[in-house]
Amino acid sequence: MGHWLMKSEPDEFSIDDLARAKQQTTPWFGVRSYQARNFMRDEMQLGDRALFYHSSCPEPGVAGIVEVSRLAYPDASQFDPKSPYYDAKSTRAAPRWLNVDVKFVRKTRLIPLAELRETPGLEDMVTLRRGNRLSITPVTPAEWRIVEKLAGA
Repeated sequence: MGHWLMKSEPDEFSIDDLARAKQQTTPWFGVRSYQARNFMRDEMQLGDRALFYHSSCPEPGVAGIVEVSRLAYPDASQFDPKSPYYDAKSTRAAPRWLNVDVKFVRKTRLIPLAELRETPGLEDMVTLRRGNRLSITPVTPAEWRIVEKLAGA
């Protein structure tokens, strides 16, 4: 099983929104980074787990755990001219952008970014590297275990 960290702005879609969603599942849409798209397309597998990370908010951090419940498929928002994620260069015959579906596993206590940065064993975690802005990043098994302990799992 692979492990990931997936960022979402809580004012757009939070872990609580996912917990309330139909079947507690949602498409992880709006990713507009080729590297993050490639992670979804090439590496994510059904059953992979991800840390649901609240970003661009007063206190960013890990807020829950989700599971990949559907493999990569075209992100419909790229075709909608009214969407902020519209891409005029993307076509249905050759879509540029993909999403996976994720399913709610559990909410955790919020593990703030500052606490993640101070935790031994997470020094090399991709999302904690200065300048990293990717919305999806891999998490090593050792890092996963550390964050689960922080979350009280």
